[in-house]
Amino acid sequence: MKNTKHLHSPTCGCKNEKGEPLFITAPSKETQNALDYCEKHLEKELKNLIKLVKIPSVSLAGFDENDVKLSAEATAELLRGAGLENVELLELGKGIHPYVYGEWLHKPGAPTLLLYAHHDVQPPGREEKWKSNPFIPVEKNGRLYGRGTADDKAGIIAHTAAISSYLKTAGELPVNVKVLIEGEEEIGSNNLAVFVRKHKEKLKADGIIVTDCANVDSGIPSITTALRGLVAVDIEVEALDHPVHSGLWGGILPDPVLALTKILATLCDEQGNIAIKGIHDKVKALTAAESENFSQLKMENIARGATGLLNGLPFTAQEKDFAEKLWRQPSLSINAIQSGSRKLVSNIIQDAAWARVSIRIVPNMKPQEILEILTKHIQAVCPQGFRLKIKPESSSNWWAIADPKADVYQIAARSLEKGYGHTAQFIGCGASIPFVQPLSDEFGSIPAILVGVEDPYTNAHSENESLLLTDFKKSLFGQIHMLQDLAKFKKA
Repeated sequence: MKNTKHLHSPTCGCKNEKGEPLFITAPSKETQNALDYCEKHLEKELKNLIKLVKIPSVSLAGFDENDVKLSAEATAELLRGAGLENVELLELGKGIHPYVYGEWLHKPGAPTLLLYAHHDVQPPGREEKWKSNPFIPVEKNGRLYGRGTADDKAGIIAHTAAISSYLKTAGELPVNVKVLIEGEEEIGSNNLAVFVRKHKEKLKADGIIVTDCANVDSGIPSITTALRGLVAVDIEVEALDHPVHSGLWGGILPDPVLALTKILATLCDEQGNIAIKGIHDKVKALTAAESENFSQLKMENIARGATGLLNGLPFTAQEKDFAEKLWRQPSLSINAIQSGSRKLVSNIIQDAAWARVSIRIVPNMKPQEILEILTKHIQAVCPQGFRLKIKPESSSNWWAIADPKADVYQIAARSLEKGYGHTAQFIGCGASIPFVQPLSDEFGSIPAILVGVEDPYTNAHSENESLLLTDFKKSLFGQIHMLQDLAKFKKA
């Protein structure tokens, strides 16, 4: 990794909700020493990240549970190495992937921050599409390739590197910290509610820093102010008790694949908008300020480059509406569809067909209401006589901060600006982090600061996931600044 000098400036140009300037002093001697230490040990932090990525900690059922346990143990080792105390694996029971916890609580009167990331990862997907082994990280053209490099094992390092940089130099932190690294985020955090209730006192904090989000573009630090939630169902349409020869029986038998595609075709209109009655009834309208801010974001080139949309194929929205459509409007996706095997295809009529349908939800939609609306629609449009099964999958609620102009978010934005050398952006995120809403609510709507190291070219959840190494370094510096600056945060 090339040496990149960290950036800082002496005062903050941000303002609070009253329009008063927020003055944040230049880095203290302790913070400057921490920044210098982090810069000197960047190669070590990269090696720590690579060590984590080599563990295939896929939390999805059907993969080796022991790998997730090994990942938790490796994460615990990192927390201990950073200087955290009372490090332990928190387990709820057999078959539930472990959380990792550590703390440093020796700053009386200072805020206590809960630092969150997750150590589990998505499955590698189509391994033949990877240009390198997903679990043997490879550095190429300034990016580190591998499953979990950015989502979210770099988020773990952001916490441990910042903590280590202070404790190895000053011997103390500017704030109290509790670190929680989850092991089942990628499968919907199904046991989160039970976990939070069981460990409420242990997790109690004045604010949360989550390092599991993305920047709006490479090199531009971003704070996520809203997350979409998720409602998903599995649909199965059955016609026969076994597949049959299409030559012998084709022409008189109903086809379950055709029936399923007819159902799916009713879900959206030709422009990709959800066409299910009642879905949009409770969607919260943008404020005038949000509408103006979103319309000014130039995202078409970013979106085309990040997604690989084919030349000549248009987007389903105009560029001025991209941000609203991605962050504050519901969307529907067919995540998977299956009937028979592509490799073993033969001339048959299938017995059944299956699909996973998901809807991203936004303020003020309610997951249970959306599930009921979706279920009733599917039942109503299913061709008569077919056996229809609808199985709800895990769901999560949307989340949004009340006011991005609040002091705590302005302080965090300034911290990122000093780390990246670029003005921070307040953005939304179309994805979900189930952990944020219930924990924030449990402790009286404490502020949650959502940041991350992903950029639009990361390919999180897809093949060839990667991490931009220059942003990785800047994120570590930003986290160091944030721990100092948030020491000024007044607890509610």
